[in-house]
Formats: sequence, C-alpha cells, structure tokens
Amino acid sequence: MTDSLKRSAPLAEALLGAAQLMAAVLAGRTFDAALAASSLVGTTRAAAMDLAYSALRAHGRGDFLLGLLLQRPLPDPAARSLLLAALARLEARPDESHTTVDQAVTAAMQLARGQFKGLVNAVLRNFLRRRAELLAMAAADPVARWQHPAWWIARLQHDHPAHWESILDAGNTHPPLCLRVNVRRGTGADLLLQLGAAGIAARALDDAAILLEKPVPVERIPGFGGGLCSIQDWGAQAAAAVLDAHDGMRVLDACAAPGGKAAHLLETARLDLTALDADPVRAARITDTLQRLGLEATVKIGDARSLDTWWDGRPFQRILADVPCSASGVVRRHPDAKWLRRESDIAGFAATQRDIADALWRTLAPGGKMLYATCSVFAEENAAQVEAFVGRHADARRLPLPGTTTRTTTSDAQLQHLPDAEHDGFYYALLQKA
Repeated sequence: MTDSLKRSAPLAEALLGAAQLMAAVLAGRTFDAALAASSLVGTTRAAAMDLAYSALRAHGRGDFLLGLLLQRPLPDPAARSLLLAALARLEARPDESHTTVDQAVTAAMQLARGQFKGLVNAVLRNFLRRRAELLAMAAADPVARWQHPAWWIARLQHDHPAHWESILDAGNTHPPLCLRVNVRRGTGADLLLQLGAAGIAARALDDAAILLEKPVPVERIPGFGGGLCSIQDWGAQAAAAVLDAHDGMRVLDACAAPGGKAAHLLETARLDLTALDADPVRAARITDTLQRLGLEATVKIGDARSLDTWWDGRPFQRILADVPCSASGVVRRHPDAKWLRRESDIAGFAATQRDIADALWRTLAPGGKMLYATCSVFAEENAAQVEAFVGRHADARRLPLPGTTTRTTTSDAQLQHLPDAEHDGFYYALLQKA
C-alpha cells in the first residue's frame, strides 16, 4: 500500500478493495473465490465486502448509468468496478457525496499508475450534476429499474405474476439475520434475554427462531461459540419441521454442507443421521458445525447420484434432498449470482436435480418420506420438477404441507416461501413412498 493511500481515510482502501472484488466477479469468478484470493484483512475487508455486495446488487443500474456517463467503453476492469462501487455509494449515501468522490479519486491513484484519476473524478461529478435526469432514465429501463438481468425478470413475471415485483425488490435489499436456538442447550426466551443484555435488538419469530433488528458480527452473538445458537434463515428452518423426523429414525441429509439443516434435525430429534456432500472442503464444515453444537452424525463425501460410492444398502426412513439450484431465492446474499448465471444454466440445474431425486428415491424405505427442497423461486426447479418426478415414480405421492404465517405461495402439496423482510425464498415438497 502506498503512502498516499495510508494517509487517506479508510474509505479509499475499502473502495479499492471493492473494485478488485467486483472486477474478479465480472470477469467470471464467484464472490467467494474472489474474496479468498484477495489480500483484504480486518475492517478494510469487511468494508470492501459491504461496498462490493451493494454495488453488485445495484449492478444493473450502475452499468446502465456508466453507459450514459462514459463517452467510450472503459477498458480497465478495476477502474470500471471502482466507478460502479462509487456510484452505488453515492446513491446510498447522498449526504456523503463529497467524501465518496474524494476517496474514489484517491483510490483511482492506485490503479494503472493513476491514469484514471481524472476520469473517475469527472464521471462522478457529472453524475452528481445530472443525478435526477440520469436516475429518471434508469427508472424507465427494466434492467436498471429492477437491477436483475432481463431473462431473470421475465422468468419471475411468468412464474409469479402476482409477486414478481416484490421478489425483485427483496433481491436488492440487505438480507435479514436470523438465529436458530439449539433447543438441546437453551430456549428462545433465554437467548432473547442474553441478546438484550448485550444491547442487540431482536424479536422472536417462533419458539426457536429469533430475528435480529440489525446484523451484527458473529463474535457479538451471545452463546454462539458455545453452541447455544446458529445463524440460519427462517425459511431454511422450515425444513426440519416439514420432514417430520422422529427419535430413532435413520435419516439422510443429501447435499448437506455446511450442515445447518442436518444440525437442526439433530437438535429436534435423536436420529441416526448421515450427512452427505460431494465437496470435501464443504463437508469439513459439516463436522465443524456439529462439533460446535455438540451433535453427532456420520459425515460422508460422495455424489448423491452415485449410490455405490457412499450408500451401504440400508434404506432411510427420511431423506432431505436439498438439491443444488440457481439460488434465486437467496440472491440478495449472493448478488454475484445474478450476473454470473445464464438462463441456460437453469436447465442444467434441473437435470442435476432430477438425477439426484431419482437416485435418492432408491434409498428410501417403503412408507418413508423425502423432502425435496431448493433455495430457488424458479418454477422449473420447483413445482415443475416435482410434477415430473411424480410422473416418473408410480410409488410416489405428495403429502400435504402446513401453511405458514409468512408470505408464501402454497398449495396442499408444496410450499414456496417468497423472500421478504423476515426470510429468503425456499421451496419444499414432501413425497412419500408407497
């Protein structure tokens, strides 16, 4: 880091870090991979992540605005990403416009020997002069208005004609932070008291789910390190209740990493549980999760579709088929997905989901139940997938699911949580083997 950046306010460092992360994402890397490859540490890392996440959520509008503000394409990815991060901050914090422009220019001095310093200054000041005009133009462009790719918007309009606007709006917000109480170690009332004593505002969503008013670092959450609670979206917490597992049952959590749903199942019943995942690195996180919570399960590494690599031939009474998906229901947590995904990817996810569900069905005991679950809001991965599955398997029948008090689109045999201020988007369908 040069002396000029050291002397400047930390915002310049954060903007530079955010620009580097965004440039990697827009070049095709996932945000997690970009972050792992970066040298960001401490408070600069956290601030850069927040800026990059905000700019990625707003990329549809930022990209549109740059198209109006730049006379010709900007060839340097980092400089373009710096402008995107700065524009997002100018919109989010208009009262700090001078600081944002000043610090973006300071950050630009570290890129390409400072050759973009003047351009960054001119573009940002031009945006401030023309803000109302430019934002009005952005509001008239669908991608800029909704900050999602055009194909994504069209798919939601088709799949959720009554809710597509609210789904898109939710996808551009900061996600809620929800805790799940480990009922083997405490109660929701206990945790609420501890949160209050720590100055953390929160409220109960149900007996075991607590929503924080504002996200806080995990280190500040009372009892987290000791296994009193976990961070898990309220929509994801529905899986354990819907699967209906009871003491003594042999249960499989397929595609289990990082282990949140497996742990929740073990907190609610004493099970012979196998947690399966194809990724050895992610599978290690399952073990870490269980150890922190004082729980035990058999953790296996294997592809759920290749039974001979992991299944011992003994049938399961319950299976959680939490299949890989587009993650369209949790996109506010992974805003890079909006711009890395292609519409053609959805068919690929659907094919994988079909193969996993078909393979797992062979391991389910007669009379057993399999919960098909995704964190998607696309019908091709959800209702259409289950409809096709039942058509292929004469011994499969859909079971009724409980309704909820939160915003959903539901029927007797499926539950589609739509993202809102309390939870993300999840889909569930419970299938029983004749």
